[in-house]
Amino acid sequence: MSKLRFLVLPCLLLIAVLASAQSTQMNLPLQSQAAKVTQTIGITNITIDYHRPLVNGRKVWGGLVPYGEVWRAGANLNTTITFANDVMIEGQPLPAGTYGLHMIPTEGDWTVIFSKMHTAWGSFSYKESEDALRVTVKPQPTEMHNALTYDFDQLQPDSAVVVMSWDKIAVPFKVSVDVNKIVEASLQNQLRGLSRYTWDGWDDAATYLVDSKYDLPEALKWENNSIGNEDRFENEMTKSRILEAMGQNAEAQQAKDKALALGNAQQLYGYGRQLQREGKQQEAFVVFKQAAQKDPNNWLSHAGLARIAVGAGNYSEATKQMQLALASAPDPAKSGVEQLIKRLQDKQDINK
Repeated sequence: MSKLRFLVLPCLLLIAVLASAQSTQMNLPLQSQAAKVTQTIGITNITIDYHRPLVNGRKVWGGLVPYGEVWRAGANLNTTITFANDVMIEGQPLPAGTYGLHMIPTEGDWTVIFSKMHTAWGSFSYKESEDALRVTVKPQPTEMHNALTYDFDQLQPDSAVVVMSWDKIAVPFKVSVDVNKIVEASLQNQLRGLSRYTWDGWDDAATYLVDSKYDLPEALKWENNSIGNEDRFENEMTKSRILEAMGQNAEAQQAKDKALALGNAQQLYGYGRQLQREGKQQEAFVVFKQAAQKDPNNWLSHAGLARIAVGAGNYSEATKQMQLALASAPDPAKSGVEQLIKRLQDKQDINK
């Protein structure tokens, strides 16, 4: 019996020790729970995959997490950060990929490390030779965070600041993306698919470039491809914008004239309203006249003539034209036209 007791007691002790540890093999609840946060900058996804240890009343900095030593910036497995495209970290380049995210805390500046090894357990097997990048950042005081948290702050069209917050310390580092370069490369790939056989695929791509004032020669090439697929009001207008941005004003006017010749009443009226919003009243009136000449019975042609009459101070004629517009306007537009008629009857300038 004494021999049995001698064998059983150590076994029970071993079972108790194993039960108190977290399993590395089985899918069981973890004390530091898993989390993931993703932010898109432009079209670039940035994802941080991490585990969230709790303060639970412990001394964290200089205690649980020693100063001057590499720390896994979370708990359990490597904290990882994935960049779908090349980025800049605090102004330094880092290629697309997944990295193990580590930090070296100090009482002053911190070091943030992006390691090519991202499948390790914590920082215990970390090797400096596997670093892809190191940057130095300044920690900041913050409100209490019992659970370690990653977030994206100061979001801009081409950048964001990643912030690790735990206890009363926040550690920020800036991620920047060359959005236009990445989008142009993406568009090049997309235009190798079915969209290359459509007018609007090329036009959408060229519109992005001219809106961004980026690589205008390529934008012009794409717009010519759009026109080659189908010559339309939309792509001729975009071509005009590109040529104007390139300083080729005579060619821009030729493309605009061609667009206006191709446009229907709705397109011409919409362009005229755009000109009015830009403060180009007389140019808008010319376009409204073109619409009326092309399609005199269209309700939007009457609306354009009403706006011309208002410009001349003839509210009687303006009201008459707007009533003609109301008679043939589609049902969803009628309430808006009725409001314009009321304003005209009150002699209000609807062009303002």
